[in-house]
Amino acid sequence: MSLMVLGTSSHVGKSTLVAGICRVLKNRGITNAPFKSQNMSLNSWVTADGAEIGIAQAVQAHAAGVEPSADMNPVLLKPKGESVCQIVLLGRPYQDVQIPDYYCETDSLLQEAVAAYRRLEGAYGEIIVEGAGGAAEVNLYDRDIANIQLARALRLPILLVADIERGGVFAQVYGTISLLPEDIRPLVAGIIVNKFRGDPALFAGGIRILEELTAVPVLGVLPFAETGIPSEDSLSIADKMTSGNPIRIAVVRLPRIANFTDFELLERCAAVVYVRPGESLDGYDCIIIPGTKNTLEDLAVLRSSGAADEICRRRKDGVPVIGICGGFQMLGDHLIDAGFESGEPVEVEGLGLLRTITTFSSYQKTTRQVRCRSGDVGPILSRIGDVEGYEIHMGETDIGDSLPAFDETGAVSGDGLVFGTYLHGLFMLPPVVDALLSFLSERRGLEYTGVTPAGDPYDRLASILEEHLDMDRITRICIPGHHA
Repeated sequence: MSLMVLGTSSHVGKSTLVAGICRVLKNRGITNAPFKSQNMSLNSWVTADGAEIGIAQAVQAHAAGVEPSADMNPVLLKPKGESVCQIVLLGRPYQDVQIPDYYCETDSLLQEAVAAYRRLEGAYGEIIVEGAGGAAEVNLYDRDIANIQLARALRLPILLVADIERGGVFAQVYGTISLLPEDIRPLVAGIIVNKFRGDPALFAGGIRILEELTAVPVLGVLPFAETGIPSEDSLSIADKMTSGNPIRIAVVRLPRIANFTDFELLERCAAVVYVRPGESLDGYDCIIIPGTKNTLEDLAVLRSSGAADEICRRRKDGVPVIGICGGFQMLGDHLIDAGFESGEPVEVEGLGLLRTITTFSSYQKTTRQVRCRSGDVGPILSRIGDVEGYEIHMGETDIGDSLPAFDETGAVSGDGLVFGTYLHGLFMLPPVVDALLSFLSERRGLEYTGVTPAGDPYDRLASILEEHLDMDRITRICIPGHHA
């Protein structure tokens, strides 16, 4: 039968819940896979065959114990700014569209999505489907291929997730169910209240009221928990807390920041602050320029805000500067666009911290998984060794006679304190975090003990679900007749 998880709004925890259900089913010996027909996110992942999908579906696949594939997220929307969005279809760039024009594509995209679902169903049996945003966006019902139109096509039982942390949980749940189309409303098989702070038992009266209002069972109340699972989209940046660690790292919060999940392990080991262009970079031990969906436009923001000059000034002070993907491109001398990145031919100066030239001469992307080794250059890279990650980028970078940062990608300055790479996922690797933080700690005369192993985040998440949800009942909803 499979199962569909919808939310009362964005950021209620659908992605994490789907990952948890996938792991619970795997632990119970049930083969399963995740699916999200349409995802809008700049945090993406590259599969083994070079397809680009939302990072949430890759995370969910790992939780299920299966290999991520393009069918798990057939439509990925990547906002580019000024109401333009890139459609990635079955893992490959399809076209750039104005947001209003996107809805002319939804009928055909729904067909692609349903076909992808059927292929997954044939391969894995039980599929845990994630909706997008809020399920009761009434004005979108005729073209909502992530929620209503998909639910209509698949006719799966629905779990509705609400976020109690932000308040208004009764209105969220009752309003959403009441506004669902009459043919979809009976599919709602259970309610889950998420992000409860304190003792969930204190919400017992609330459970009774929700069930009386909706005639739908509440299948559990999940506590607010830090799971260690990568974030899906930029809404999560606002939730990030800065630790009191004395080592302070600035990640430049570019307007079109992409794949900020690159730094979530680093965030647990140092005081990582997402600094907006124009804010002071004084007092930071290291500066990282992350990936972006539009390198040239975000580089222009760095210049107009004064951040470009600030970064160069801090480099002269001896502060390490690291660029990832688009950030790597910005570190170079020149960026030359034939019209594929910015929409018109243009050549601009980079920050000039690396002797590289990046050229955008094609709409196609490089998407691949990479295993390589760091160069034996300077006090950071020389400590790393073997790494793995993935590349997602337009443009090609000529490093000229610069030293390579890694044997597959990137460039590094002669003193090793400035380097750039196309590798995403680098700072999710403990050896890379250890290399950077051990160097920064030595500079400050501080002791550094290394990354503490955190264990399997998916099993931790599954344990939370088993403790706080009626997972036996959810399993039976997913697989009628199954004896948990």
